[in-house]
Amino acid sequence: MRLYQTLFDILDKAKLGDWRQQLENQIAERLASERHGKMPMWQQALNALPQIIPSQIELRESVTIGSDADLADWDREAFKDLIKTFHPWRKGPYQLFGIHLDTEWRSDWKWERVVPHISPLRGRKVLDVGGGNGYHGWRMLGEGAELVLGIDPTLVFTMQYQLMQHFIDTDKHFVVPIGIEHMPDNLGWFDTVFSMGVLYHRKSPLAHLLELRSCLKPGGELVLETLIIDGELGMTLMPEERYAKMRNVWFIPSVDTMLLWLQRCGFKNARCVDVDVTSLQEQRQTEWMTFESLADFLDPEDSSKTIEGYPAPKRAVFIADAPK
Repeated sequence: MRLYQTLFDILDKAKLGDWRQQLENQIAERLASERHGKMPMWQQALNALPQIIPSQIELRESVTIGSDADLADWDREAFKDLIKTFHPWRKGPYQLFGIHLDTEWRSDWKWERVVPHISPLRGRKVLDVGGGNGYHGWRMLGEGAELVLGIDPTLVFTMQYQLMQHFIDTDKHFVVPIGIEHMPDNLGWFDTVFSMGVLYHRKSPLAHLLELRSCLKPGGELVLETLIIDGELGMTLMPEERYAKMRNVWFIPSVDTMLLWLQRCGFKNARCVDVDVTSLQEQRQTEWMTFESLADFLDPEDSSKTIEGYPAPKRAVFIADAPK
């Protein structure tokens, strides 16, 4: 738990001691060795990481840690094998001591679509819901955020964060293995809340929006990215069984429907700032993520449709303000 002590101290200083205790218990329970069969292997790999101080750390234009020369005294292939212990690497890419972690998602492309439209992050406390291994959180830190807390219940993503944190060693970015449903009610503490690629996995999208709102300070900013469909106000796709082979996709709204949802949940100044069709170059199989990816989820005869016959993934970014 030493890794999170600074976070606990920050919460104590902010007079959020009840949440601090709750969070400490949640993290300890989730990271217990018996929670996941691979946990001992992950811990062993983390303990085997070299003790290297990177010659450079770049977080604003990319996530680049160190250089080739920093790893000169280490077996490069053995180091790559350590990193691959944490497969699958879905969000990135990372440059780690000259090794290119070519992750499934070109998350840097999404970030480039999002960042021109948001309020400057300098000095802000940020919550990244469903943030995976923390890739976007590192980029948020590069934009000057005071504190970034990423939450994602998938344990391997927290372990990937811990690998990067081993070398970056910051007291401003944390990834913890919990979901939005584990956050306190009416927290009202964060200046900016991101929810990217989460909404369509929630059985109740409106409940999710209200959870996000409750984490924001009055007047704070929500940045939401989600799957959308073409259609008029009121149009929503609810897949019959699977969408792009995913069982846990519940509601995919049109842009106007999404804006209405935000309005009905009390958000102000809601607007759609970007719409983009997910390409086979943005989400694909790589040596760092060898499972099925987007090409396997689309109709092989018509890439404008999923394998089930629904419209292929199209994503939109929405910005809205919490009421003051």
